[in-house]
Amino acid sequence: MTRIEGVRERARGEIIAAIKDEARRQLAAEGAAKLSLRAVARSLGMVSSALYRYFPKRDDLLTALITDSYDSLGDAAETALKESAAQADSHLARWQAVCRAHRAWALSRPHEYALIYGSPVPGYAAPASTTVAATRVARPLVTVAAEAYAARALRVPGTAGTGRQGPDPAAPGVSATPQPVLEDARELAERLDVDLPPQVLAELVAAWAQLAGLVSFELFGQFENVVAAREKFFDHAVVSLARNVGLA
Repeated sequence: MTRIEGVRERARGEIIAAIKDEARRQLAAEGAAKLSLRAVARSLGMVSSALYRYFPKRDDLLTALITDSYDSLGDAAETALKESAAQADSHLARWQAVCRAHRAWALSRPHEYALIYGSPVPGYAAPASTTVAATRVARPLVTVAAEAYAARALRVPGTAGTGRQGPDPAAPGVSATPQPVLEDARELAERLDVDLPPQVLAELVAAWAQLAGLVSFELFGQFENVVAAREKFFDHAVVSLARNVGLA
C-alpha cells in the first residue's frame, strides 16, 4: 500500500467511525426504528450522497452497528473468561465472571444492548453475516462448560455423575431431554466444534437465553417493585443457571 492509499484508508476509517458514533447517538435519542441516513448525514454536515458511499442503505448501517455491538459484548465476555482463568479457582467462578461481564456491558451500553436483544427493528432482517459475531457472546460460557466436562467437573443432565459417564434414566429428579432437542443440540455441537454431550449443550442454550432475559428485565424496568437487590439477585440467578448446565 502506498502512502497516499494509506492516508485515504485512514480517512475512510475515520469517516465510518464518525457515522457510526452519530448513529449510536441517534439510537439513544430516537431508537433504532427511527434511524435515518439523512439525519445522520445532516448532523455530520455531510450531503446524503456522500454518506451513501459508505452505507448505501439504512440496513447496511444497522448491520454494521449490530455487528459492532455483538463484537464489543463478545470482547467483554472473552476478556472476563481470560482474566478469570488466572484469578478464579473453579469453573463456577469463571461462569459467574463471564455472566457479570455480560451484565456490566449491557448496563453501560443499554441502547446497543436493546439493538441486539430488544424488539426487532421494523422492516429489517439481520443478514447471516451477523451470526459469527453473535456467537462470540455465548462462546465463553460454552468454553467454561467444555473445560469442566473435560476435567470431569461437570454433571451431565440425566446422568448419575460427572464427566463422560453414561446416562442413568433412573436418576432422581431428572427429566429426560426430548429427542428433537437432543438432535438440535448435536447439530449445534458440530457447528461449534465443541466436545459436549447434547444434554449439556441444550441446557447451555437455555442458560444463554435466560441470561439475556435477566439482563433485559433489569435494563428495561421489569424488576421495578419486584427486585431491589439487583446485583445480588443476578448473582444468585446465574449460579442456578450454572447448576442447570451441570456446574457445581
